[in-house]
Amino acid sequence: MRIASLLPDFWYERQQVNAQQAIFHQWRQLEASGCIENFRIAAGLSDGLREGWFFADSDAYKWLDAAVRILRDRPDPHLAELADGFIDLLARAQMPDGYLFTYNQIHFPGVRWRNLQIEHELYCHGHLIEAGVSHFEASGRTDLLAVARRAADRIVADFRGQGAAYTPGHEEIEIALLRLHAITPGDTDYLGMARQFLERRGRAWFLGVDLFRQLSDSNRRLAFVKQQKQDYRATHPDFKPFELPPGNKSIRPGNIMLRWYVSVLNGKYFQQHAPIRRQCVPEGHAVRFAYLETATAMLARATGDRSLLPALEAAWERMVTRRMYVTGGIGSLPVLEGFGNDDELDPEYAYAETCAALGSLFWNWQMAQITGAAKYSDLFEWQLYNAAAVGMGLDGTGYLYNNPLACRGGVTRKPWYAVPCCPSNLSRTWADLGGYIYTNNADSLSVHQYISSSFTDGPLNLEMRSELPWQGHVRLTVKAVRGPEPVALRLRLPAWAAGMRTRVNAQPAEAFPLPVRSDEPTDAGYDPRKAVFVPLERAWSVGDVVEIDFDMPVRLLRAHPRVKGHDGRVAVTRGPLVYCLEDCDNLGVDLFDARLDPESLSWVEDEALLGGIVKLVGRTVDGQALTFIPYFLWGNRGPSQMTVWVKEG
Repeated sequence: MRIASLLPDFWYERQQVNAQQAIFHQWRQLEASGCIENFRIAAGLSDGLREGWFFADSDAYKWLDAAVRILRDRPDPHLAELADGFIDLLARAQMPDGYLFTYNQIHFPGVRWRNLQIEHELYCHGHLIEAGVSHFEASGRTDLLAVARRAADRIVADFRGQGAAYTPGHEEIEIALLRLHAITPGDTDYLGMARQFLERRGRAWFLGVDLFRQLSDSNRRLAFVKQQKQDYRATHPDFKPFELPPGNKSIRPGNIMLRWYVSVLNGKYFQQHAPIRRQCVPEGHAVRFAYLETATAMLARATGDRSLLPALEAAWERMVTRRMYVTGGIGSLPVLEGFGNDDELDPEYAYAETCAALGSLFWNWQMAQITGAAKYSDLFEWQLYNAAAVGMGLDGTGYLYNNPLACRGGVTRKPWYAVPCCPSNLSRTWADLGGYIYTNNADSLSVHQYISSSFTDGPLNLEMRSELPWQGHVRLTVKAVRGPEPVALRLRLPAWAAGMRTRVNAQPAEAFPLPVRSDEPTDAGYDPRKAVFVPLERAWSVGDVVEIDFDMPVRLLRAHPRVKGHDGRVAVTRGPLVYCLEDCDNLGVDLFDARLDPESLSWVEDEALLGGIVKLVGRTVDGQALTFIPYFLWGNRGPSQMTVWVKEG
């Protein structure tokens, strides 16, 4: 991944919070919750009680993955000490043959690869391997990579040649193995193992029977662990377990448990219902789905296998048109944490897990590199600012796991969760944002995201200064040129922009005709397929300046009539941001019944609000004042009510 260095702007500030606050807060929570102690117990360095779910190891690995990415760009002695100490601990906890899964090592010594659809052994090993790859890429060191390779070699030895029943229930190991292959290209074992896991998925006979057996066995094992914990606490009266804050509530449809059981037993929950080339509709758990699509796209890139693309493109199209919220959030059903039916996009019981949005970012980035199509970069941007950014609070210590588009109470930012997968996943993504801005080849350089940054790894060295998301001005300065040949600078015209004006050295650039599109309307009203790349091709010189101005009017998006419950309601947007009403800005207003006067809307800069934002102000048809804030910022001032969709007129 080519990493550009971020320069002071919107995302630079969030990277600072990530590096100075979030990553240390997460470590404290991992220590307090017993997650790190689990590894000490597995290493024989401590005699205590294992805490957390069977997949708790993965949260520590993602933290380490985030830490080493942060250290690449922002050296910090304290963070380096924590990371190095944890790397040493992992080497001690890992068994001599490479296996590392504290749940089995502590509770069920000698048991391995049990209940692969349920208990996440391969998922956890995948995040360990990813951390090792990230550490090597960031530092050139091989100590954590050696741990990762031992784990990967164990998996290859145990799973190579196995059938469809030996594929993971939560995709992730495939991504990890493909990343490992990319830095060890002479070793094809990792590529072959990733391909086997993907190609044999969805081909198991009697899947429902086996899943029922695995669920039953996993529940028996959980009961055994529960009894172990009770026995331990009985003999250790001074032991005080980590206490989590009350979890967030999610509004649930009445038949949700039945739907969960059906989805599990027919395999859709795990994306085990069909081979990957026939999975053309987003189904099941949204994070797992996004990771599967990411891995499949990575496999297509690594092997050149174009037969994988039609299903990927069909699934993306179906997601965008029929199964995605206006924020870019995916996964409409709680409990399943996944996709509902077409057009099932209730804003109040929207699950839209933060990790699902991040998984979609990873998938869209792979598709953008395969196809060069602007629609994937456009959806990346929309989800980044809305569905993903909402997950981390302004101070880096308050997180949202599920992200409804309407809240009457019961959902607040939490410092930690029983399943804390999102915080460290956000942190590792924020740390790597510089890798998602540009791509290039010998004669072109594409600007995928308008984030202030310095890029020195292409036919042009560029410095970009961007005023997004608040204003539409972007300035690109050529700092170095590799040669005299013409280079096409490809600039993305976003789907949200009402217009784009481009100047080169203060002179208007040549206008290019844009394609006329007649795509099927989307359920949410936002349509990334309208985005295009606009090429500026010329022989560039040092000091050349490209200035871009995007028109950013306030826009009202309307859901498709086939989406129930949205008639007469609009979502208010400006630029790449979706806005919402929060009750602390609108005292005395019934957010869910107020009728917006669309003609009253305007934007206002407010340096005192939420760290400095552009807010939208307007009024209801009966004259009540309304203030809209960016959706990603809601919940930063304590418990509140909120809605994205508001009544119109």
